[in-house]
Amino acid sequence: MTASPQATIPCPFCLTVNKVGLDPSGVRPACGECGRPLPVDRPIKVTDQDMEATIRGSDVPVVVDFYADWCQPCRMMAPMLDQLASDLHGELLVAKLDTDSNPTMAVKYGIRGIPTLIVFKDGQEWKRHTGVLPPDRLAELLEIEVEVEE
Repeated sequence: MTASPQATIPCPFCLTVNKVGLDPSGVRPACGECGRPLPVDRPIKVTDQDMEATIRGSDVPVVVDFYADWCQPCRMMAPMLDQLASDLHGELLVAKLDTDSNPTMAVKYGIRGIPTLIVFKDGQEWKRHTGVLPPDRLAELLEIEVEVEE
């Protein structure tokens, strides 16, 4: 039996960083500190303090959405990223970084426009795209096949 891939994610409740298994069956891991379920089947919020641990501590690709709450194109991307996180649970991790609240990572990764998606593999930047992507182009960026509703 193959072990499920691992990911390092912050707890949205107590902010403890957890190393967890990404069980594709849908069972959510619990935070080791507060015991609450960790939402690995939806985008997770990361900050300047925990983004590096998340991208380096994950066995699966991590898609980081650099966004801002006021950004209309970012809002357009949100439902697609929610669906992506749900559909590919256990195969990739979707993270969101609010660039207004977390300028250090935005500067470090040279974010000049939002939304910007950066895909990390093995802790390293693999691909990048700035601007809104339709679902088929998002799948192309990630080199995956998805069914697009007409």
